[in-house]
Amino acid sequence: MWTLWDHCVNANPGAGVVARTVSPAAAKVMAEIDYDVAAGKDNIEALLSRCEAYLQVKSSADVTAFIRGSKQVILEKCSEFIDPADSNQLIAHRTFLHRLSRRRVRDSRLKLFTTNYDLCFETAAGRQGLVVLDGFSFTQPRQFDPRFFLYDIVRRPTTGDEVGTPLEGVFHIYKLHGSVNWSRQGDNEIEVESKPTPDSACLIYPAKGKYQQSYVQPHLELVSQYFSALREPNTCLIVTAFGFNDDHLSEPILAAVRTNPHLRLIIVNPSADDLTARPKEKNKYWETLFSLAKQGDDVWLINANFGDFAEMIPDLKSLTPAQRLTRDIKLLAGTR
Repeated sequence: MWTLWDHCVNANPGAGVVARTVSPAAAKVMAEIDYDVAAGKDNIEALLSRCEAYLQVKSSADVTAFIRGSKQVILEKCSEFIDPADSNQLIAHRTFLHRLSRRRVRDSRLKLFTTNYDLCFETAAGRQGLVVLDGFSFTQPRQFDPRFFLYDIVRRPTTGDEVGTPLEGVFHIYKLHGSVNWSRQGDNEIEVESKPTPDSACLIYPAKGKYQQSYVQPHLELVSQYFSALREPNTCLIVTAFGFNDDHLSEPILAAVRTNPHLRLIIVNPSADDLTARPKEKNKYWETLFSLAKQGDDVWLINANFGDFAEMIPDLKSLTPAQRLTRDIKLLAGTR
């Protein structure tokens, strides 16, 4: 988030350790809307929220231009860092998906909920040979329709038997705040588009209005799927790279921990020790979850970053029929 502030506000973004200087256009806008950097800090969400609130009571070409320019920066910065030629990129994402998507046939598909706009998981899945069900049609143009979350992919046998088996390596992804390749068309249809404009991009941009925007399609459908998943029995929820700063997503997790006796919650954060011991900034969710963990609830906190945690996940390999036969023979031989 600080990087987005740097490129939206400063005249010399990405300058390393060199002191940043605010661009004249950003300085003019902050003066007009009376944004106090000392109080609001380098917070792009707070700045854009104040800009939008200002436009509700007064029109301003400068503020409107700043918001549109910031949205363009967000689109670019959340897209351009993925290098198709770099095979070593997204190793952690590939490991995470590989190990969690290898499930037993009778288990439900892995459901991945993310607030990120980028295409990291989709790109990692493609490099790993996995299949993503994202709620969009399989035909061109790819249009959003929640019915596609109800579909699945099975492998039909070459024999006359009509019963197929679920294909391995298939998972669902729910992008709660939209994606850099989603475009809202004139007829309010959501389509996959490689480079949408800032105005047509189907994103919930950083601002305090995220809660209200979450109740507009397609975000409403995705958030509903999120709520439903938290109520499912025998569910393990892994929360990683999430700071519990979005109330509309954090509150349902707390409610699920208290009301779903079958839920196991695993929270992964490289600053988990600091956030639970002596939080620099008060966060009621971290305090409550840490308290529930100490009381014996099925809540676990792991102090690790995403890459380290991906390596910790057991690589559960399902045995082929031949491997199961070999295992059974060895067990029988061992009993004699």
